[in-house]
Amino acid sequence: MTRYASDPICSRGRHYPEADAPTRNAYQRDRDRIVHSTAFRRLVYKTQVFLNHEGDLFRTRLTHSLEVAQLGRSIARTLGLNEDLVEAIALAHDLGHTPFGHAGQDALNSCMAAYGGFEHNLQSLRVVDCLEERYPTFDGLNLCFETREGILKHCSLRNAEVLERDEPAYPDGQGGVARRFITRTQPSLEAQLCNLADEIAYNAHDIDDGVRSGLITLEQLQAVPLFDAFRQQALAAHARLAEPNQSRRLLYESIRLMLSAQVYDVIASTQAALDVANLRCADDARTMPPLVLFGSEMREGSRVLKTFLMQKLYRHPQVVDTMAQAKQVVRELFDVYSVRPHEMQAGYATQAASLKSSGLPRDACMRVVADYIAGMTDRFAAREHERLIGGRLLKQP
Repeated sequence: MTRYASDPICSRGRHYPEADAPTRNAYQRDRDRIVHSTAFRRLVYKTQVFLNHEGDLFRTRLTHSLEVAQLGRSIARTLGLNEDLVEAIALAHDLGHTPFGHAGQDALNSCMAAYGGFEHNLQSLRVVDCLEERYPTFDGLNLCFETREGILKHCSLRNAEVLERDEPAYPDGQGGVARRFITRTQPSLEAQLCNLADEIAYNAHDIDDGVRSGLITLEQLQAVPLFDAFRQQALAAHARLAEPNQSRRLLYESIRLMLSAQVYDVIASTQAALDVANLRCADDARTMPPLVLFGSEMREGSRVLKTFLMQKLYRHPQVVDTMAQAKQVVRELFDVYSVRPHEMQAGYATQAASLKSSGLPRDACMRVVADYIAGMTDRFAAREHERLIGGRLLKQP
């Protein structure tokens, strides 16, 4: 690793001190805890763009997280960053996502508006800090500061101040994972890399899933310069891909070439930025502008691609209609659990009843409801809605 990579030996540590593992460094240990968590297993039945029951081959939050980890590790290896930390952050970054993707998050945020709101990045941190129950002496997974920092990709100033107020102090007294949103500084280079790998991964696989679904076409994608350049490159190298029965291979080859070009662009642009920055250590990156980045041409190409996907895929009438139904499921589940918390599974029901009887503000009880709904898979949420409300809004397997 380079001098500016995050070194597990220099980690700011965990809230609850633990003896070192004999065969794994601290970030490898974090990765393993994430992989074995309940929240990670649930990702296999959580939506990326298409609902879990809409097809066996569409991406889920789990496959997306694996793709982000693969891209992140490949780039980190070339740049000399810490691959283990990148992998841990990538595998955990979506642990707090609701069922039904961003539609579920938007609905739950609306339901929680009077109780502090809901945001999936904050919820991912809450999962690894509080909600996982695997260890006898502490809640959560007790991850390292650097992993937790990378998980918290976005955070409003208000939420950052709340997190800083409530977070136990680290021994070095430098503040918690939300401090950077208050001081306007940057996270580690590994966290910056995960943010960009996330963008690269979802742009590529949403093209694949969008074409597979029939909602967008290869012909429409010719209007996207970034994609079409690699489509033409694929055709020039393999003329047979122009045949009608080769469209699937043409799509895959175009995406593969685009992914490779984006990875190489990030590597070249980031290395150039690092050379200019001349960092002495990992912490130097925190006081500088983001250093893991696309070059200007690739950044513009990616922006145009995201605009296309927003207009043609995410706002497609079929997607909008399905997501409207998904939002209704979340809202109606929230309404039921708010007045009948005993309908939740035992642990959540008991916790909600205890909070209610203790006379604490209603916010605390509603946060339990939000935790319960956020932890649901798509299919469990749909089945619970049918059980509690009656009728079937969403087709189930």
